[in-house]
Amino acid sequence: MLVLTRRTGESFYLGDDIKITISSVRGESVRVAIEAPQHVNILRAELKEAADINKEAAAPLKTTIEALREGLKL
Repeated sequence: MLVLTRRTGESFYLGDDIKITISSVRGESVRVAIEAPQHVNILRAELKEAADINKEAAAPLKTTIEALREGLKL
């Protein structure tokens, strides 16, 4: 993991076309501005993690149904 120190108004790039700028810092809260092409998905970590958990939770259903079918030899 790379850790950077930036002040308000300072920026850094991810790759060639994603620019991250620190907009403001107030106490423990940081505002970040992101400039990226429209095709780049930007999600807060908790939303991405929740979506991943939902996908994992839905996946075993197919496996369970297949196991039941094999057990019943349908």
